[in-house]
Amino acid sequence: MNYREKAFKAKFTGVGRGLDVKRSQVILENVSKVLLILVAFFLAHPVQGQVFDNENIPLPEHPRPDFQRAQWFNLNGLWDFRFDGKDEGQKQEWFKGNVDFPESIIVPFSWGSKLSGVKDEADIGWYCRDINVPDVWQGKRIFLVIGACDWHTTAWLDGKVLGEHQGGYTPFEFDLTPYSKPGKSHRLVLRVDDSPESFKLQGKQGYGRAAGIWQTAYLEARAEVAFETIHFTADIDNKLVTVEARLDRPAPADMKLQLQFKAADLPNSTVSRKVQKGDRDIQFDVPIAKPRLWSLDDPYLYEVAATLQGEKGRDSVSTYFGMRKISVVNLPGTDFPYIALNNKPVYLQTALDQSYNPEGFYTFPSDAFMRDDILRTRRIGLNGLRIHIKVEVPRKLYWADRLGVLIMADVPNSWGAPDAKARKETETALRGMISRDYNHPSIFSWVNFNETWGLVTRGKGYTPETQKWVASIYKLTKQLDPTRLVEDNSTNKLDHVMTDINSWHAYIPGHRWRDVLDLYCARTYPGSGFNFIGENKQGTQPMMNSECGNVWGYEGKEGGQPTGDIDWGWDYHMMLNEFRRHPKCCGWLYTELYDVINEWNGYWRYDRTDKVTGLGDLASGMTLRDFHSPFYLATERRLCREVKPGATIQVPLYASFLTEQLVGSALSLKTKLYGWDSLGQKRTYSHSTVSVPYKPWMSRELEPLKVTMPDKPGVAVLTLTLQSASGNILSRNFTTYLVTDGPCARQETVNSSSGKMKVIRFAPDTFEKADWSLKQWNVMDGLKVNGAGSGYFEYHVAWPSDLKASEIAEASLLIELSAKRLYGKDIEGARELTGDFMLGEGTHDPSRSPNSYPMTDETPFPSAVRIYVADSAAGIFDLADDPADHRGILSWHSQVRDYSKPAKGDGELSFRDFKGGELNEAGSYGYLVEARISPDALRKAQSRGQIRIRLEVDDALSGGLAIYGERFGRYPLDPTLIFVLNN
Repeated sequence: MNYREKAFKAKFTGVGRGLDVKRSQVILENVSKVLLILVAFFLAHPVQGQVFDNENIPLPEHPRPDFQRAQWFNLNGLWDFRFDGKDEGQKQEWFKGNVDFPESIIVPFSWGSKLSGVKDEADIGWYCRDINVPDVWQGKRIFLVIGACDWHTTAWLDGKVLGEHQGGYTPFEFDLTPYSKPGKSHRLVLRVDDSPESFKLQGKQGYGRAAGIWQTAYLEARAEVAFETIHFTADIDNKLVTVEARLDRPAPADMKLQLQFKAADLPNSTVSRKVQKGDRDIQFDVPIAKPRLWSLDDPYLYEVAATLQGEKGRDSVSTYFGMRKISVVNLPGTDFPYIALNNKPVYLQTALDQSYNPEGFYTFPSDAFMRDDILRTRRIGLNGLRIHIKVEVPRKLYWADRLGVLIMADVPNSWGAPDAKARKETETALRGMISRDYNHPSIFSWVNFNETWGLVTRGKGYTPETQKWVASIYKLTKQLDPTRLVEDNSTNKLDHVMTDINSWHAYIPGHRWRDVLDLYCARTYPGSGFNFIGENKQGTQPMMNSECGNVWGYEGKEGGQPTGDIDWGWDYHMMLNEFRRHPKCCGWLYTELYDVINEWNGYWRYDRTDKVTGLGDLASGMTLRDFHSPFYLATERRLCREVKPGATIQVPLYASFLTEQLVGSALSLKTKLYGWDSLGQKRTYSHSTVSVPYKPWMSRELEPLKVTMPDKPGVAVLTLTLQSASGNILSRNFTTYLVTDGPCARQETVNSSSGKMKVIRFAPDTFEKADWSLKQWNVMDGLKVNGAGSGYFEYHVAWPSDLKASEIAEASLLIELSAKRLYGKDIEGARELTGDFMLGEGTHDPSRSPNSYPMTDETPFPSAVRIYVADSAAGIFDLADDPADHRGILSWHSQVRDYSKPAKGDGELSFRDFKGGELNEAGSYGYLVEARISPDALRKAQSRGQIRIRLEVDDALSGGLAIYGERFGRYPLDPTLIFVLNN
């Protein structure tokens, strides 16, 4: 079954499609025949250049835009396949074609991934297919190139062994020339052994094994002497680029190397050099008088056609490079070292990219998918990604080059001890990735190790001898590439040895970031031993957070478990307020770009669908880009602060203008104070405009704002909109306040624009009866009550003795409600989160974590509630979702927080001492529902002396029901009865 047929089947044979099953099978059989004929045709009739310009194979594009020959033949698509669970294939000589290969696999997807079409049933797999070398390749050398295949690959052509390769992340090749003949069909067989070994570089393959071929395989025609590599080193200070070409064998005679620059602004677009007989390495400089620099705003690429001409043919490669420089400079006006691009500091706002996807694991479904990951990064205002413990697919790096996103590139890790075999694997991968990826201008740093994974010897820990080896790997990396920064170990254990970036990780709640950043800033200075191990000391490296967020920041009942799927936005908001207040830290790296199977704190879901922050509902027009603007105004250190009604307070302001943009010497700050009162009425209380001083790279405290709070209880939101003199909006932010002088009165008479009103409030947990099909439970001593499945809550509220139904002009029930989903953590006896997620173990259910409350996203969980008052129907109300995001202000405010400092000296503290406790439905909120009460219902209630209120969800939808009180959710009110009295 081919790639396109699988898509056809998925599209047309799903449940509920309304297509007769027997008829659909016949259609599929016919489609299979036609498509297989088409595939066979294309396989038998290759053409020069990209062979499959059609939909029948995945990833038809050339896999390396940075090193591309015109004559190539894409081998992606359908291959015959066979597992070898008993490891008997070599002994039985399967490579001779004496056995059937009963399964079909779609290359280049790892077996076990959905897109491969093959389940993971063994550690050894055999691939087989026929290849036909084009006639036009006559006289050329023919190579099989495999972008990446994990782990031990052996190849045969027509039963003759081509060779073998060990390693899972970098490209390798086999020379087919002695065994192949253009125009003739040949049988290609591969054996791949991915058996577990402690020294193998695995990274996070627990998220999905990279078993077998996982990057494009292709045939390539080359001249007798060809380029092995061609590297460009930009020197913007001296306005030149150094060219280093390596041939795949010494030149047998004098040859000519020519570079054809495609840049229209390069006066001498053609550069030629003589290659002396016997030379294999050639180096020379090319002046570029007016270089167009590669930058985040203008990621310009110099495209080059490199040609090697000899007596017996010509080798041509299309490649590119960017004129850019990576260095370290001080932030202007300070002694804070910053990572610099083109001699200018860059405030790094980056994210961890696990570089996985649910259907193809390491392999992306399409080129557009890779491009879109980079576009998403730019869309929310980030300027970089860290490709996490995986050597990235070259086409994704190409899109980072094209679109202007900086990349930190990790070397994958092993999970065993740092023995000789593991060290060899590490060095092999390091050399391979630097050689392959040298020309990508987006890459600004190499990360050799992560969190000391693969560096710990059982019973001995991270030994001095291993630390010495880590230092040697740092030095090797600098030797292989002196143009980029190198991290020895992106650390979470204060254990750097030798590094260009003083990086550190911290996973903590939002309210603890002030303490942690104070600590790291205070203990960062030349000569400090903080964040380094043994006798190693800090120099003048930039200090940067290289992993952060709240995903591991809360302990929960089980202790040490991931946060689960929650609204990450609230903690993120406080975290960024603090990062911007600490300019000594040159940037941060958020975990992560999208969810994975054990961490659900991505900006997007694992399938790249959207999550909803709710920011725009609280501050008009605000998006994630505002958090990442170079112009930033940080405000209250607690995102919801309690204040008294009518109080005039001082609102702190901190200006973080980490840019050199010229926007005048003064900016305009427009504020708006609005909110909801205890009857759910949205009101605007004040506006103001103040001037804010500006100069490039300015980071300092500003004069606080004086703001008078509403004179009645409620929730208030203060929005901040920063504008240039011309009126362009530079950034938005907000903070919130709980305006309170204690719980609201249970009964009161108030005056309103509608007249005098009698108000009766009752707490959510004061229901008289409740019965739910799945479960009923209360949250935080009744601040919120939940019913899952179908069922009802019934309240009995005493009729006020001083009220007559005949005196009531109109009546209503005002209540905040949402749907209520039953999550794994709420099921009695549910299996706990256990196992090592990195190695594919554990419970991959985000809702089982004790802290979970899934963030609002594109997939709603709807319900509908029928409301009855005195047995009379007051209406059916749709509840669109069971949401949790920034709008759940009161739910976040009610979480229990510990602001105390651990009882240790500063020198002993690390971020681990600032973990949070347990979250309880944080960020959850509902919809404000107003149910009108009929005069007949009022008369019945008065006659009974009781107002009977029933909220019911029937079994037709079974979407559950949550009822929120005045200190939980979005609106500052308990369920409230409002009676407007006759004048």
